[in-house]
Amino acid sequence: MEQRPDHRDQIRDFLATRRAKLTPEQVGLPASGRRRVPGLRREEVAVLAGVSTEWYTRLEKGHISGVSEEVLDAVAQALRLDQDERTYLFDLAHAARRAPSRRKDVQVPPPVQWLLDSMTMSAAFVRNARTDLVAVNALARSVLAPVFDSTTTAQHGRANLARYIFLDPGSRQFFVDWDAAAVVAAALLRAEAGREPHDRALRELIGELSTVSTEFRSRWAAHDVRIRHDGTKRLWHPQVGDLELTFQSLDLPMSNRTLYDLTVYTAEPGSTSEDRLKLLASLAATHSQATEPTDLPR
Repeated sequence: MEQRPDHRDQIRDFLATRRAKLTPEQVGLPASGRRRVPGLRREEVAVLAGVSTEWYTRLEKGHISGVSEEVLDAVAQALRLDQDERTYLFDLAHAARRAPSRRKDVQVPPPVQWLLDSMTMSAAFVRNARTDLVAVNALARSVLAPVFDSTTTAQHGRANLARYIFLDPGSRQFFVDWDAAAVVAAALLRAEAGREPHDRALRELIGELSTVSTEFRSRWAAHDVRIRHDGTKRLWHPQVGDLELTFQSLDLPMSNRTLYDLTVYTAEPGSTSEDRLKLLASLAATHSQATEPTDLPR
């Protein structure tokens, strides 16, 4: 099967940017001669992977569909790819071999929403691989209020983290570590583009962000990828101020090859952030009670 030209570009640029990050000294090769470009030469990667220079050059030009997993693994080791980068390389190969198909979004099953709602002291939400927020609990709706209240959400009818980060100026205040959030958002979309290059909604989102945001374009060009994401998130919330939250993301498999992500934000017990999270939970509960319809008289 002939793969799409833009998919070949992804392969070429990804391998070239990974190669540029390594020096001969890092991989145990002699640093001989003057170098016109940073990083390893193609022939050096070929030596490390145990293949011919001609073969590796063809691979870096995007001809990946017939490459065995053993050879891909050798290239991944030669380029010292981390686990996410290795997975992305294999995803590119699998997508090149697979017939084009349109993946459909699916509804979050009621039991998943019940699970979210049961987490009263954690902000929990489900997002798809395009960073759309497809299900949230009350505390997540409160913690992420700036995202839900953004004009980027109103214009598209659904909250999207990447769109908010790159297109809403208020995101720079909400995300205290905005640069890190921007890198991760672009890297998550880059990884999904490797898995699902024929996802029309994803391509439209990437096109929108690339057209409007110079910040997104620069991070997209770096070809960094992120699949699993956890750590610490620092936020500035308009109602309670600074929040420092730990978060963990877990895979949530759905049907039709669809994989969602369940993310949970929590605060360290006894911390100021926990007190502020409790305040937001109380405000969210009060708001929920105020908006519930009252029982009609019998």
